This record gives sequence, structure tokens and C-alpha cells, in this order.
Amino acid sequence: MNVIRSLNDIGRDGNSVVTVGSFDGVHLAHREIIREVVHRSRMREGRSVVVTFDPHPSEVVSTPRGSVALLTTLEERIAMLGTLEIDVLWVIEFTPGFSSLTSQEFYEFYVVNGVGVSEVVVGYDHMFGRKREAGVHELVQMGQQFAFSVYAAHPFKVQGTVVSSTQIRNLLLQGDLEGATTLLGYSYGLTGRVIHGDGRGTVIGYPTANIQPLSPRKLVPGRGVYLVGIELEGRQMFGMMNIGVRPTLTDGTARALEVHIFGLESEIYDAELRITFLRRLRDEQRFSSLEELVSQLDRDKKESLRHIEELRKQS
Repeated sequence: MNVIRSLNDIGRDGNSVVTVGSFDGVHLAHREIIREVVHRSRMREGRSVVVTFDPHPSEVVSTPRGSVALLTTLEERIAMLGTLEIDVLWVIEFTPGFSSLTSQEFYEFYVVNGVGVSEVVVGYDHMFGRKREAGVHELVQMGQQFAFSVYAAHPFKVQGTVVSSTQIRNLLLQGDLEGATTLLGYSYGLTGRVIHGDGRGTVIGYPTANIQPLSPRKLVPGRGVYLVGIELEGRQMFGMMNIGVRPTLTDGTARALEVHIFGLESEIYDAELRITFLRRLRDEQRFSSLEELVSQLDRDKKESLRHIEELRKQS
């Protein structure tokens, strides 16, 4: 996959099959659209082109819901899209000036005259242009004007649920890891750096690494205790992560991400690691004593080790 960031580098090809979108999460519905792009480009003996944006439009254009937390950073999106046999990925910088383009201006300048296009593939709910003024109907009219065809994919459902980035964000924020994983098609994760904490985990026998996500734009799942996979300096490990305010140990005002890594005995301050959320174990709780907390952590660890054994049998 050739990653392009400038119009000057795109190389116009009138036999391109193009799709346009943010593709946050690169979830199952996104993958279905991109498979269609790749298939149709091969049928035409043309090239497949994905046009996406950075930063996410919600970070530039004010909306009633405000800026959204992202399922994927740009780097994660590029890595995932790179596995889908796309010929060209064009990352357009989304600026206030760019956001003011009308739908006609965007497609005429960037897609028709920029990429070159024989067919456009989009989702059923595709909206584009200034203030999201246009949809599939307007895109079909543009296709008639500029001689390209349009294929609008039907809503993609899994177990009766329409797959969307918004739905997945909501599930993760609610702590419904299983539901989010089902719609994503993979286990959600984030990359962070180990920072100094207060050391209370060591006192109770469960030392933890405090994690600061590398991207402040990245969505952090809802409060709770999770079984996680950890990639640390090339090593694959497991652990238990608590996301929350640690009500038993603190005044419960500041959120923290802490992970107890099974079998790790060395300090890893400033290390960068990848966290993959595998299973939600329970809600965050307030305990009346440290003894109750430790007893629950022992049960959490026992349950985690059982699930890890199941995962190993499946692999």
C-alpha cells in the first residue's frame, strides 16, 4: 500500500475505484466496504484508492456532541488498512479551510481531478461536504455529471446490530468489551508509556505499572477491571488492568490506568507497551479494607489465569 499525503504525489488515474471516509476503528463494516473497493478495482483492472483524513473531522468542526474519542490513531489506521490489499491510501489534512469546501468542490477537485475515478464505493450513510450537506443521492448526481458510477453498501450487521464507529465507542465506554470486540472484528487496544505512580500496589503484593496513553485522542474503555495482553519490548505477556479512580486507595477523584503484569519482576518506568483488552472481569469496587481488596485481586488473578489457559488452548 502506497501512503500519500499530498495531491502532488497521488498520480491521477481515471480508472481508480475510490472510497472516502474517516474509517475510525477500521471495523467490520469498513472492511466490507474496502473489500468491495479492492474487488471492483480488480474487475476493472484499475487501482484501489482509500481517501481518509487526519485529524478526525470532529476535532476541527464543532458538533453538538463535541470531539469524539478515537478508536484508532492515524498510525493504527494505516497499519490496519495496510493489511487489506489497498493500492493507495491518501491521508488528507483536515483543516478549517478544508472543512469549508462544498461537496461539489471536494469531489471535483480531490476525487475527479485529483485521484481520477471510474467508481466510488461508500457506505449507506455516507455524508460529505461543508456541514455534511450531501449524501448518497447527491453523490449519484455527481457521478452522472463527472462520468463515474456509485456503489452504496447496505448496512453491515453483526448479530442484528448495525456496525458503526459510534456504536463501538458507546460499547467500550459502557465497558461492554465483548460487544465492542464483536463489531470491531478484533480485540481493542491502546499504546501507552509507563509513568511513576504512588507505589501502593507494591505494598499490597500487586505491583502495577501506571499507563499514560501516547495519544490523548485515544478512547479509554469504561471503568472496570480487565484481563489484558501486553506487548513489552518484543515480549508477549498478560496482566490485569484497572481503569478507574481506585476508591479503596485514593480519594476517588483522579482516573488512572494501572496494569499488574503477571511474572514481571523488573521496573519498566518510561517503557512503551501495547495493551490489548481481552476480557472484562468486573466493575471497579470500593472495599472496606485492604484485606478485602487483596482477596478480590486474588480471585481476579485466578479467573485471569483460567482465561489465559483457554486462550492458549485455542491458539
